[in-house]
Amino acid sequence: MSRTGRNRRERDRRNKDRISQEQAIQEKHSRREMRKQKKEREKVRKNPIKAGLGWLFQIIVVILFAYIAVFFFGQSRTNIGQAMNSTLSGGDVVLLNELSYRFSGPSREDVISFKLNGSEDTHSYIRRVIGLPGETIQIIDGMIYINGSVYLETQGFPQMENAGMAAQEITLGEDEYFVLGDNRNQSEDSRFADMGNVKLEDIEGKVWAVLSPSDHRGLVK
Repeated sequence: MSRTGRNRRERDRRNKDRISQEQAIQEKHSRREMRKQKKEREKVRKNPIKAGLGWLFQIIVVILFAYIAVFFFGQSRTNIGQAMNSTLSGGDVVLLNELSYRFSGPSREDVISFKLNGSEDTHSYIRRVIGLPGETIQIIDGMIYINGSVYLETQGFPQMENAGMAAQEITLGEDEYFVLGDNRNQSEDSRFADMGNVKLEDIEGKVWAVLSPSDHRGLVK
């Protein structure tokens, strides 16, 4: 046999040996993984209570996160009417932060969602908080007076042409809030008997963001 032939045969033999070694390593690794999986299955069979508790813990964690997400971000309402123009438009879908109001009431200038007189048969109303519990509210010449002093709002809403019942002093109860629509002259709000003051128990939450439509999406001020 020629020298070239012997070299080729030697090279083929070395390649076969290398392939055999690689296959042996792969088979060994596969057997090790199979043994490991078998041991884990045996542990589960031997400790069903421990395995069940593990699953239960995971389920509880998921439920807890879902609960927090719903109360902070998941409650949504649709703004109806023109009372909140230009802050919100009719048809805007907004998100509520409900959980915070379970521990403390709204702050002044918060935009809130509430049910009129607590009725579940009506849609949710969205208005801005102006007067807080125990305060005296009055509107004179389109200006808001709180406890006898002029209240200067931080945003430029239209001057009110109709003071409604607030032409006379209105004293709020311990759980009552005086609300106004941002579109002051096209709004049904606490100035009028059909709505009146809003009770804390009727408030669903603070409106903090617009979800849709996309061109209105953003935080509510």
